[in-house]
Amino acid sequence: MKLNRRLIVSLLGGVAAVSSIFAIYQAREEMHALKVALDRQARLLAESQRLPVEQILQAGKTQDLHALTDRYQNQGQLAGMAVYDSKGQPLAITTGLETRLGATPEAVTSALRTGQSRRTFFRAVRDDLHIYVLPLRTDAGTVGAIAIFHNVDYLTVPIWRHAIFSVAQTLLIVLMTLLIVRWSMGKPLRHLALWLRDLRVGDPAAAKLPKDELFGPLTTEAKSLASSLHMARAAAEEEARLRDASLSLWTAERLRISMQRKLGTSRLFAVSNREPYEHVHQGNTIACKVPPSGLVTALEPVLRACDGTWIAQATGDADRETADEHGRLRVPPDHQQYSLRRVWLSKQEEDGFYFGFANEGLWPLCHIAHTRPIFRTEDWNHYQTVNRKFAEAVCEEMEGEHEPFVLVQDYHFALLPRMLKERRPDARIALFWHIPWPNPEAFGICPWQRELLDGMLGADLIGFHIQAHCNNFLATVERALESRIDHAHFSVNRQDHLTSVRPFPISVAFNGNGHNAALDPAAERSRLLHQFGVHAEFMGVGVDRVDYTKGIPERFRGVERLMELYPDYREKLTFVQIGAPSRTFIKRYQDLMAEVEGEAERINRRFQTGSWKPIVFLKRHHSHEEIQPYYRAADFCMVTALHDGMNLVAKEFVGARADEQGSLILSRFTGASHELADALIVNPYDTDELAHAMHAALTMPADEQRIRMARMRAVVKERNVYRWAGSLIGELAGVRLETAPRTISEQPPRRPQVVARAARLAG
Repeated sequence: MKLNRRLIVSLLGGVAAVSSIFAIYQAREEMHALKVALDRQARLLAESQRLPVEQILQAGKTQDLHALTDRYQNQGQLAGMAVYDSKGQPLAITTGLETRLGATPEAVTSALRTGQSRRTFFRAVRDDLHIYVLPLRTDAGTVGAIAIFHNVDYLTVPIWRHAIFSVAQTLLIVLMTLLIVRWSMGKPLRHLALWLRDLRVGDPAAAKLPKDELFGPLTTEAKSLASSLHMARAAAEEEARLRDASLSLWTAERLRISMQRKLGTSRLFAVSNREPYEHVHQGNTIACKVPPSGLVTALEPVLRACDGTWIAQATGDADRETADEHGRLRVPPDHQQYSLRRVWLSKQEEDGFYFGFANEGLWPLCHIAHTRPIFRTEDWNHYQTVNRKFAEAVCEEMEGEHEPFVLVQDYHFALLPRMLKERRPDARIALFWHIPWPNPEAFGICPWQRELLDGMLGADLIGFHIQAHCNNFLATVERALESRIDHAHFSVNRQDHLTSVRPFPISVAFNGNGHNAALDPAAERSRLLHQFGVHAEFMGVGVDRVDYTKGIPERFRGVERLMELYPDYREKLTFVQIGAPSRTFIKRYQDLMAEVEGEAERINRRFQTGSWKPIVFLKRHHSHEEIQPYYRAADFCMVTALHDGMNLVAKEFVGARADEQGSLILSRFTGASHELADALIVNPYDTDELAHAMHAALTMPADEQRIRMARMRAVVKERNVYRWAGSLIGELAGVRLETAPRTISEQPPRRPQVVARAARLAG
């Protein structure tokens, strides 16, 4: 690392100035200390000679005074001693001192006149001296004085000596600083520069940046920049390859360009209950966290692509401190790309709207997972209130926007589309339902099914994961509401407003390059299990919120049955269940958590030996980065949902297996099973089938694993989240808005707004 002239000159000037200031200060302090010491020494000497001098004067032996004063001749810095009478005439003085003094010093006459001791520095005939005068007093008055003289040449250090010392000190400090800078900073900076150069030219060796604590923040930013550059280069290479092969793959960049073209001057607004970023207090600091949610995973790329606005409930205890007075802020924190508008709910509203009607009513109703829905009038009232509150917030954000696009997410806001359409008929509104839609008979038990359906049909487009859910929804509307159903084009005409119903299989942001493919799964398995004190040859993994729809107890019983049917896997296979606690305020979820923990403990007690146990249950939220090593190292991933809209865990596992190894065991009751046909499809209620599927996964030849995983990865790669968003926005952009009613004679024959068939969209 070359040090430029400016740095060297700056160091020299700065250090020289500081050194000079401190040198002058130090010299002054030392001079003061020496003067104080000199005064004290002179005073003590004079006090010690007071009695002898007084005795000699009383005896009248003047010659003895001369003997006394000569005793202090040539005593180092002591120049001598003198005794004066009351008139200031010397009675005795050290030999040789009189010629140096000349006349009687002023300090002597002053001391005799005032009767007080005096001390001072003065200029003698040839040199500088210090004098201390002690008056000799009797009852008759002052009879004389003792004067102690010291040489003070040693106190006068030439200024050039200080200058030389300061310059030498400056040069030494600068030299040491430059050496430290070169040794401690030069090597890390050279490594960083070489790494960036290799990254720029596309050298694979630049994949890992050496760790360095000194440049921690710079390294973090460089890694973020490198990640963005790596992803951009990978996307460009993939696009070029696909163009060369006459194929088309949805990427983040393609989504951005597509949305810019389709949105035009309009803006996109997304509404969900779960916010993408929440701020929480951690000690004396505020941390930003990403809540566990598949919806966040799917929806954020859309907002990033178009600089939109996300309206969501504030859930963090520090959310108010990090937003402005209107609840707005820019996110993500490290790379701001879109706006977040937070909506605050009271505890009563959250209990009734979220925990009550949404999750004790609609959630079990739509999942048909053998948990009875609970409907309370007060919960329904809160559900309506919160939907109206969100409608107010969305309209505030859309103020001044022309023909905005609105994406309403999930079952929390079934009433919102109608509320928005009544206020802003120029808005294009889509509602995406992330959970299953049951058959008409099941949904019919909801006391407010007509109000919910009418609210949903305020949207121009309603999306589900699979065609079966679309069919169930149309059948429910046909049975519950007065409307015209176009089964050929999957649309509903209610009160002269047309709503299209389409399947949009949601997915993940697939990273097809697999930069972690070179990792050794066996070594990674060993490392992951070792942290729990477990040693096993094989590892299975499950990743879920602890929810009764996910089939976690059924999964554990499948592991138990595997140990019974295939005892050779005892002490060889450990199943790791990552389970994020969910909705813990609801009793059904509290009971489920106790059931899951109890099943894991029961099975472990039955089979556990030494440093092995069949089940490791990790009861906390894990980030995507923490989960990835488990995906990459597992011999199989088990998704045993009893009923699910899509289940993105299955697709995340497939996307993580760049080595094209491992097996996916997938419930037939998930939307993902309609796309990932090469998974081992199971009935999660059939414990024996689960056990046989795990055995098949563990014994499957590597070539078959590779073939199956490659085909599933191709599906996830092609039908990624960018395609989901692009299809949804593209369909919504094709909506023809009718902002003013027409007379009967003016109305043309009603045609479907979108003529694409659902079968093509599902593909």
